[in-house]
Amino acid sequence: MPTPFILKLQNGVDLNSEEQAALLGAVTSRRRYAAHQDIITEGAVPSGVNVVLEGFACRYKLLPDGTRQIMAWLLPGDACDLNVFGLGALDHSIATLSASTIAFIPNAALERLSAVSPAITRALWWATLVDEGILREWLMAMGRRPADKRIAHLFCELAARLAAVGLADHDSMELPITQTELADTVGLTSVHVNRIVQQLRDQGLIAWRDRTLRVLQPQALRTFADFDPGYLHLSARLAAQPAP
Repeated sequence: MPTPFILKLQNGVDLNSEEQAALLGAVTSRRRYAAHQDIITEGAVPSGVNVVLEGFACRYKLLPDGTRQIMAWLLPGDACDLNVFGLGALDHSIATLSASTIAFIPNAALERLSAVSPAITRALWWATLVDEGILREWLMAMGRRPADKRIAHLFCELAARLAAVGLADHDSMELPITQTELADTVGLTSVHVNRIVQQLRDQGLIAWRDRTLRVLQPQALRTFADFDPGYLHLSARLAAQPAP
């Protein structure tokens, strides 16, 4: 079965077997990280691109008082730092949220692939543009969505993104984060997040226990959150499917 990285890129560009093999062959190392471990820190100059193979990671920034804002969840198949390829020093940090396996592709290897394969170039650009689309959606949510819809929308997004790489099993998917990390993502206090999660449980929309999120009423959750997956730019086949 193709890796989550290939499955994700295939949603944007149809890569043939040779192009898939070239991408996988560009990986020079795989490393296992513990939960809550930095992969690369703000100010570092990346020498390549890190790709999540297993687990959850995130982009984040710290304020001087130590509080953290998580700006992206990086799921299996996601490249952590394509958006800074060639820009120099990283302006944020990237860390794991759960125990994760991370693949590393050197910059030189990506440059060689881009030079010889227009399809791979398009696929990597597509992945970068999808990241920007997700960031825009998160910014709108932070500024305009009520807190309960903000969290419900994020759960719908998670279901769609994991389904796109074959990691959402019908109504059930991994959610290996704490409510504090969810609070750092949606800009709320942990107490407020706990109250909203309980509200969604009481409404019969979700169950979240033992690192597993179950969406009990997929269409009702999507309707409540005003969720439209268009910003994820998935293939027509996946975008037409209801969330798990």
